[in-house]
Amino acid sequence: MNIPYFRVSAFTTSPYGGNPAGVCLPDAFPADEVMQAVAKENGLAETAWCVRRDDESWDLRWFTPALEIDLCGHATLATAHILWQEQSCTDEPLRFHTRSGELTVHRDGDRSVLDFPSRPAEPMDTPAGLADILGTEPVAVGHSRDLLVELADENAVRSLTPNIPAMAALDYLGIIVTACGAEADFVSRFFAPRAGIDEDPVTGSAHCTLVPWWAERLDRDEMTAHQVSTRFGDLACRLAGDRVQMGGHAVTYQRGEVVV
Repeated sequence: MNIPYFRVSAFTTSPYGGNPAGVCLPDAFPADEVMQAVAKENGLAETAWCVRRDDESWDLRWFTPALEIDLCGHATLATAHILWQEQSCTDEPLRFHTRSGELTVHRDGDRSVLDFPSRPAEPMDTPAGLADILGTEPVAVGHSRDLLVELADENAVRSLTPNIPAMAALDYLGIIVTACGAEADFVSRFFAPRAGIDEDPVTGSAHCTLVPWWAERLDRDEMTAHQVSTRFGDLACRLAGDRVQMGGHAVTYQRGEVVV
């Protein structure tokens, strides 16, 4: 079976920036082990699998090289981009049924806007040994699906060289490291070695936690975000009650087929 396949750079206007995602568009989902094997072979942070429903919405699933996950921003943005730009889809907004409920994506000019659930971080004491794992002392720590660690400033986030194997022993899918930004309102990096991703370039799902965290600290609902990994990317963010909206661009890098 040949399945249409695309590679997209998300949260960027450059095909060589942002976060690359694979997008597969089968008529029906293959077996889970097939989707996982394709994701492992792709070696990208996420490979999305998207199938049309009869009611003009879509089923969407995401796989890292190691496991299926419950929420992924950049691969959702990549999928929306492909449906609109490569598949001539006219749905507006796009509605996706996922493990995290229904997600929507609408267009705002040349930018796509994701509507995701907010996942506020509950403040907590700094876990024992965390400063040693990071190589620096946190300013504040919170937890949701991921562990959120606030550092003193942007330079501390950029220069961080954490102990990745030790991070994998922490009982969280990912570790978000963040601080106030010099040009953007806040910056971040995201590490998920338990999911087979040492560092993710631009992580939409992490902003479901970052946006409410910084909305409280900055006392406003609209913010700009910059993820400062090597490939880096930018997001326009808004806290809307119990939802987080994230706007960004995407670029098609590759078109082809997956043979399964």
